[in-house]
Amino acid sequence: MNNKRKWIIRGCSLLVILAIAALMFLVGRGHTVYIDNKTLEFNGQTADALQRVEVWVGGERLSKLAKRERTMSTVIGQNFEMKLISTINKGDEPTEEIVKISLPYGWDGIVVNVPGYLAGLPQEAWMTEFIAEPEPVTAEDEPELSEDEIPMGDF
Repeated sequence: MNNKRKWIIRGCSLLVILAIAALMFLVGRGHTVYIDNKTLEFNGQTADALQRVEVWVGGERLSKLAKRERTMSTVIGQNFEMKLISTINKGDEPTEEIVKISLPYGWDGIVVNVPGYLAGLPQEAWMTEFIAEPEPVTAEDEPELSEDEIPMGDF
């Protein structure tokens, strides 16, 4: 009877550990959210960049963006909330909006286009995955080697 009880306790302990691991896998996922103020064109619709956008995340002002500028925020979890105070044209009164976004699980870097969001475009227009492109290698980057300097490797 004692041996059976020991295996039940081990099994329950394993289930608790797996449940905690699954929860941490979902809750503890980190994302980098890039927030940009750039003109966006999508299926013939254009959302022009705003004159100014103040981005607030977690009660702190993250940045004040002019046209064609971008800022970033690191987020833990699947939900992202920010406050936008935007001025469409010079001299207009600023408007305030609270934005709540559910972040895609498999994306590490996410670009949120503010003009596209505020224009009411579909999510696939204003939210894209950020993929860093490697810099192209040019002939100037590669050193020229003479015949005496050709690397042969270790044999």
